[in-house]
Amino acid sequence: MRLWFILGVLFLGTGIVGIVVPLLPTTPLVLVAAACFAKSSPRTYRWLLESERFGPTIKNWEANRCIPLRVKWIAVTMIVLVGGSSVLFFVPTGWPKYAALALLIYGAWYVLHVPTCAD
Repeated sequence: MRLWFILGVLFLGTGIVGIVVPLLPTTPLVLVAAACFAKSSPRTYRWLLESERFGPTIKNWEANRCIPLRVKWIAVTMIVLVGGSSVLFFVPTGWPKYAALALLIYGAWYVLHVPTCAD
């Protein structure tokens, strides 16, 4: 229980940093934090659900398990531009480059295969 709470705090803190740092994906980190809090602290989980900033996103994901089309476009674009340039310029040649590329492809595939929310 304590480990889930600590992980929730870490994921939420990183997600909050992601609000101002464009390379950090806020939404997935907050969703993981919510899952951690749901397992460890009902009070903290309720607080997160009731927050103006994160509550609607968490409730929408829990109710519909879908990603809005606009968010999908942003996510895949960032994966290609930021992830691709990182792999191209900063990841060492050889298996690390192939592993990083495989993770980027999997991330884009996953985002594209989650159902799209109806507008």
